[in-house]
Amino acid sequence: MDNIHKPKEDIGTDLVYREYVMREEFVYHAPFNPEMEFYDLVKAGNIKKVEKSLKEDFCSKKGLGELSKNKVQSFKYHFVITAAQLSRHCIDGGMEHERAYTLSDLYINRVDECSTLKQISNLHRDMVLDYTRRMNQLKTGKTYSRHIAHCLDYIYNHLHERILVSELAEVVGMNENYLSRLFAKEVGMPISRYVSAKKIETAKNMLTYSEYTPAEIANILAFPSQSYFVKVFREYEGVTPGKFRG
Repeated sequence: MDNIHKPKEDIGTDLVYREYVMREEFVYHAPFNPEMEFYDLVKAGNIKKVEKSLKEDFCSKKGLGELSKNKVQSFKYHFVITAAQLSRHCIDGGMEHERAYTLSDLYINRVDECSTLKQISNLHRDMVLDYTRRMNQLKTGKTYSRHIAHCLDYIYNHLHERILVSELAEVVGMNENYLSRLFAKEVGMPISRYVSAKKIETAKNMLTYSEYTPAEIANILAFPSQSYFVKVFREYEGVTPGKFRG
């Protein structure tokens, strides 16, 4: 009979057997309290303590249950669980729910493309620190006006499109020139530069965690051409996309 449709008594038998094997081999799940303390550190934006906790490689961590006979797939499942926990804890800590869930979706999509434990571990570290830094900024960083916060969210959700200042002004209902001045004052850089920086940040992640070519990435992120993408990438990173990927 297919394992998916096992009768309840078979599941119960499997559970008893699994618990027996774990006791005999001294294999136990990670204790609950330290796990919750970890998520609380992320929620608090405590970068220093979170970095310390990440010294143990995710895919070498003891106490994680076997969720698949395939080890890579098993850690992908654990990664998804972590992403779900991070998003919910950070929402509880004040992160805007759409951003928290979208961030979770993006990382889950990326782990789906991973083929090795090392890739999963590296992505896990990036994800945890990403949430922690965002919470740290939320707790200690400067706050933006409603219009600028709306702009930042719009840019975040439209990096795959060409973003014009005139469009942003229309979205937030402000004069284009006034919006440009307010954005530069609050964010510390012009809108166009901020958009470019976020696109390059996304391009770096795509080069690291996906198989997309630089030409495909340039197209996905709505750069006018591959040559322009290479030019902007080099300005920010000092190397071409190809060299960055190595």
